[in-house]
Amino acid sequence: MFNRRTLIGAISAFALLAASAPSFAQQYDIALISKGFQHQFWQAVKAGADKAAAELDVSVTFEGPDTEAQVDRQIDMLAAALARKPSAIGFAALDSQAATPLLEQAKAAGIPVVAFDSGVDSDIPLTTATTDNVAAAALAADKMAELIGGEGKVAVVAHDQTSRTGIDRVDGFVNRIKEAYPNIEVVSVQYGGGDQLQSTEITKSILLANPDLKGIFGANEGSAIGVANGATELGSKVVIIGFDSGAAQIKAITDGVMAGAITQNPVGIGYETVAAAVKALKGEALPPVIDTGFYFYDKSNMADPEIAAVLYQ
Repeated sequence: MFNRRTLIGAISAFALLAASAPSFAQQYDIALISKGFQHQFWQAVKAGADKAAAELDVSVTFEGPDTEAQVDRQIDMLAAALARKPSAIGFAALDSQAATPLLEQAKAAGIPVVAFDSGVDSDIPLTTATTDNVAAAALAADKMAELIGGEGKVAVVAHDQTSRTGIDRVDGFVNRIKEAYPNIEVVSVQYGGGDQLQSTEITKSILLANPDLKGIFGANEGSAIGVANGATELGSKVVIIGFDSGAAQIKAITDGVMAGAITQNPVGIGYETVAAAVKALKGEALPPVIDTGFYFYDKSNMADPEIAAVLYQ
């Protein structure tokens, strides 16, 4: 039979044990592998992921290669993340097929995978937190057509032909032009790896080869900034529609170099990726796609609260 001293000691020991034991949520280790770190877009995604991690009381790591052309480097990062056996993985694929063997390893190990920003050609990810890139690029095409008067030649400078975002944004823009604007011709689609300098040189070559060009669509942050820089260097007044946000694009729009751009919701992408991983770990059902939304912005609406909330600098 417990006397009073024994009972107090037992209660104290139990309280100490409870206080020192981690909560179930705190045991979650979520590894996020992004496409890169060089663009402000990815820093905004990371901010959203960190926000979710703090609110949901989980541990999150966030890494990506130096440039969006380094597919092999990203695969190495995914392999290293798998080796440490995280609770869940979030993955933004630079190549929609290259990571399949590693994702199969994750599935075999019982590690839930959530795709973000750019999906993969696999049914292994339980969901994808992303922009509807086809619809967003189609909106860019509509804005381009409006600004050039529904006729003329246009071009596209995109980031890659291997990621889902690269494929969908080019297809969304080009197909919308073909379907809705018979008097507009897409004369060139070129890829600069999302690199500003490479995209600048590509833009200059397109402009020199097509002196009557009316517009260029830059399909991600680095591409759009490169297009703006290339046009500026040649003194071209071509209509430029960009994609994403960031200080350089916002300045280009403010200065009148770029007509406008499509902004995603990168903070929302990061947040929803972590939230989806936690739900997966708890056995909750997830939709196939988590649509995080997009908007067209220009000088006329950048200050609107709804738009300002998803612009990042």
